[in-house]
Amino acid sequence: MVDILAPSPGESVTEVTIQTWYVKSGDYVQREQRLADIETDKAVLELYAESAGAIQIIVTEGTTVDINTLIARIDTSAAAPAGSPATATATPVTTAPTPTAPPPATNANNTYATGVPSVSAQKMMDEKGLSSAQIEGTGRDGRITKADVIGANVTPPPIAKTTAPPASPTTAPVAVNPLARNERREKMSKLRQTLAVRLVSVKNETAMLTTFNEVDLTAIQQIRAKYKDKFKEKYGIGLGFMSFFTRACCEALKDFPAVNAFIDGDELIYHDYVDMGVAVSTDRGLMVPVVRNAESLSLAQIETQIGELAGKARNNKISISEMTGGTFTITNGGVFGSLMSTPILNPPQSGILGMHKIQDRPMVIDGKVEIRPMMYLALSYDHRVIDGKESVSFLVRVKDLLEDPSRMLLGI
Repeated sequence: MVDILAPSPGESVTEVTIQTWYVKSGDYVQREQRLADIETDKAVLELYAESAGAIQIIVTEGTTVDINTLIARIDTSAAAPAGSPATATATPVTTAPTPTAPPPATNANNTYATGVPSVSAQKMMDEKGLSSAQIEGTGRDGRITKADVIGANVTPPPIAKTTAPPASPTTAPVAVNPLARNERREKMSKLRQTLAVRLVSVKNETAMLTTFNEVDLTAIQQIRAKYKDKFKEKYGIGLGFMSFFTRACCEALKDFPAVNAFIDGDELIYHDYVDMGVAVSTDRGLMVPVVRNAESLSLAQIETQIGELAGKARNNKISISEMTGGTFTITNGGVFGSLMSTPILNPPQSGILGMHKIQDRPMVIDGKVEIRPMMYLALSYDHRVIDGKESVSFLVRVKDLLEDPSRMLLGI
C-alpha cells in the first residue's frame, strides 16, 4: 500500500485544494499516470502516481487540506485488469461529456496524456461543440490547452434547422417567454481568494499613488524592424518590447534605488540587484514570475527567460520559488487593448510599471506635427518609501532610455 499525501509546493504554502481528480476509487492506475490537479494560492500542480495499483480516493474534489494530509492510497498488490493498456489515459471524471479518446498509440511519442484537454480547454471545447480528435495538443505530453482550442481551425457542425409549417389563420398567438434571470454560484479558487485578500491589503496598508507619462516608441520600433530576423535567427526567440522595458527599468532603478526598496518593520531594505517580476495572465488568474538579476542580462537573455517563465505559468508548471522574491514589477495591459490604467502594487514591492497600448498619435516634433507610435506609462508607487520627485524622475528616466535606446548601451 502506497500513501498519497497532499504535496508541499514551498515553505510559504501550508494548505492546498484538491481541484480535479482524473481517476475514481477502484480504478487501476499506472506508475507516472496523472491523478489530480492540486491548487495552491499561487499555482496549480499536477499529481502523478508513484506506483501502479488500485487507487482509493480519500479526499474529494474541492476540499482544502493541510500539506502532508493523506488524500489517497494505491494498493500495489492489486492485479491489473485483463487487457489494460501499459499507460492509462487521464480524463477528468467530473467532466461531461467524456472527451474523444486520443489517437491510437501508433506514434512512439504518444503518452497517456496525449489528446487529453485541460479543465478550461474542455469547457471551451464543450461550448464550441468540438472533440479532442479535432484538436492537436501542444501542452506537456501532448495535452490540449486552452490556447490550442482558441487557435484550432475547426468549424463546428452546423445546427440542424427545422422549418415549421405555416400557421393556420385560426392558430392562437404564441405566448412569449419572459426573459431568463438565471444565477449560478462558483467557489472562488485558492488563487483568486489570495488575490482578493492581497488587493484589499495593498489599498489599506500602503500609501499608493500613480504618476503618468508617455513614451515615443519610434526608435525601438525601428530597431525591431531592422534586426528582428537576425535576432531570431541567432537566439531562437523574437525581439519583443518587454526586454527593452526591463532593461530601461533596471537602469533607472540604479539611479533611483528607493523605487527598488521594501519596508520591513521600521527599516527600509535596499537592493543592489533587480529581480524583475513580469505579470502574466493565465486562465487561472494573474501570475508574476520573476527574472532573477535582470540588471545583468542581455536583451536576448531577458526575452528567453520571460518566454520560458510565461510558458510555465500558462501551463501550470511554474514553481513557487519562480514567483516569489521580486523587487519590482512590470505589467502590460496593452496586450488587452488598455490605453491607460492604474496598476496595483505587488507587495512588499514599492513600485510597479504599467505598459499600455501603442497608438499612433499626432505629436509636435521640432515645430512640425508628426504621427508617432505613443504609449502611456503608469508608475504606481508606495509614497511611504518613494517621494513624488523620485517617482516622477524615475519615470522620466525610463522614458528617456526608451526613446533613445543607445543610452542603455552606453550607460548614459
